[in-house]
Amino acid sequence: MAKINGNEIRSGYVLDHNGGLWVAVKVDHVKPGKGGAFAQVELRNLRNGSKLNERFRSADRVERVRLEQKDQQFLYESDGRLVFMDVETFEQTELPAELLGDRRPFLQEGMTIVVEFFESEALNATLPQKVTCKVQSTEPVIKGQTAKSSFKPAILDNGLRIMVPPFIGKDEEIIVNTETIEYAERV
Repeated sequence: MAKINGNEIRSGYVLDHNGGLWVAVKVDHVKPGKGGAFAQVELRNLRNGSKLNERFRSADRVERVRLEQKDQQFLYESDGRLVFMDVETFEQTELPAELLGDRRPFLQEGMTIVVEFFESEALNATLPQKVTCKVQSTEPVIKGQTAKSSFKPAILDNGLRIMVPPFIGKDEEIIVNTETIEYAERV
């Protein structure tokens, strides 16, 4: 683990702070007119999900933790737990389903995702940025609408409702951005 100064903290960094592992969700660097500069950091605990707002001065030293990333294949969900398998060693790992939040519907059987480990403990999972989905149903195009900024609602095969361009029809495959949960492009 490397020690870094408080003003070097960036979003996404994992810190060993107050005896726990915290990820920096939001970082604001503040330079007040009076006094020294500091970083106002919103932290989320990787083990229990609790949040904390902390102020780090540039002289403060913090432990930055590097998590090991491994490709894992999604097998199944059981009792609110997602079961993954390491593609090299075939070891199975379980994570809580609520870890993915509103991105959970994008997880498909057999999909390869990145699971982050600290020592041997699985802490976080990251879906691919773009996922292919099939449009289950959508409204017909209304004549006279301009294509400039008109989008129509569509329901995907995973049950999510997103906005798509008017030229997308039923049973078409589209690519959805899993970070923003928005239409990206047609397959």
